[in-house]
Amino acid sequence: MSVLFVTGTGTEVGKTVVTSAIAALAGGSVAVLKPGQTGVGPDEPGDTAEVVRLAGGLTTQQPATQRSATRQLTIQELARYPEPLAPDTAARRAGLPQIGPKQVAEAVAELAQRHDLVLVEGAGGLLVRYDDEGHTLADMALATADLGLPVQVLVVATAGLGTLNTTALTAEALRARGLPLLGIVVGCWPRDPDLASRCNLADLPAVAGAPLLGALPQGAATTGGAPFLAVARAGLAPALGGQWDAAAFAAAQQRN
Repeated sequence: MSVLFVTGTGTEVGKTVVTSAIAALAGGSVAVLKPGQTGVGPDEPGDTAEVVRLAGGLTTQQPATQRSATRQLTIQELARYPEPLAPDTAARRAGLPQIGPKQVAEAVAELAQRHDLVLVEGAGGLLVRYDDEGHTLADMALATADLGLPVQVLVVATAGLGTLNTTALTAEALRARGLPLLGIVVGCWPRDPDLASRCNLADLPAVAGAPLLGALPQGAATTGGAPFLAVARAGLAPALGGQWDAAAFAAAQQRN
């Protein structure tokens, strides 16, 4: 059993696609937890619905649904707020309860009792606030670790210019809190990468102090099921269940 918190260097960097890819590749039972979903109404599909669409072939388990004896996907969302804002602001404006580290840690612990892997996908970047006390995804990871669970963090980054600074800042924040950084994944590798993107393949792990563990191609989320599983396998490193090789990928990009 392991717990992986998936955060980003900002919004719209591909966290949900990366989370879905890891879930699709993982064997056994997997749970995906979204502590706070913003920007969607009560009946609108959120990030957990996107995980279900993409990680096809796994059995989606909601309350009172069937389970697969071999592969199981459980999805859970703790709170959702209609406006596309930081969770603390969105909750306050909607007059809805905010969510804090203790609630998230307890939910993770409950899921960890029944699953081999628990993926926790944050909103935006690592230090986005979830409540009026200023608690963040980092605090949720620390609260989970305090329960004795094995916690690691994966950072999803962009490919191009500007990504080195935001990645370095995120890695520094994790180190300051004693949270282990498993690695970096480029959430959307462009079809026509520029010079900065190609150079960042070597520079991202250097500034993060952690390995580059994948680069999912632009358009990876077009189709779910078996096609997405193939994309996930080709775009994520063995540490995340795939076959992607950082050195071979970088060499190929330099030749193009």
